[in-house]
Amino acid sequence: MAEPVDLKNVSVLWANVDHADDIARCHAGLFDTPWDKASVETLLAHPGSTALVARTGYPAEVAGFILGQLAADEAEILSFGVAKPFQRRGIGKKLLDGLARAAKRAEAKRLFLEVADDNIPALVLYSRSGFKEVGRRKGYYDRTGGTKADALVLALAL
Repeated sequence: MAEPVDLKNVSVLWANVDHADDIARCHAGLFDTPWDKASVETLLAHPGSTALVARTGYPAEVAGFILGQLAADEAEILSFGVAKPFQRRGIGKKLLDGLARAAKRAEAKRLFLEVADDNIPALVLYSRSGFKEVGRRKGYYDRTGGTKADALVLALAL
């Protein structure tokens, strides 16, 4: 098991276009189809964007990110990840809670996200955070070897 991270030493900051390169690098280490710096910059520059980064260590490095968007009275998590060396240490929960608080302050009533049904660690985190399944997209994610995974649409009442 990974060494615990003292969450007092993890800073959660509002992300802006200056964080795009760090977020893109972190994203590339986590996803089969990573977003590049330009894609992250475009998202962060959008007026409805709300995003956070978690930084830790000295010199500080991005340990995780959460990218969301607000529209009317709903919010959606577009991408969310914690760098592999920092996973399962509470950083994801800290980021998720931070975005949920921000969405609630912006008067969103529900926070949505989409997750692969085979991503058990993420499903555990979302379940413990109060998210409920509200939809399913069959065979949405391509997996190596030609298999597919369903996408679960989850929502959290704020």
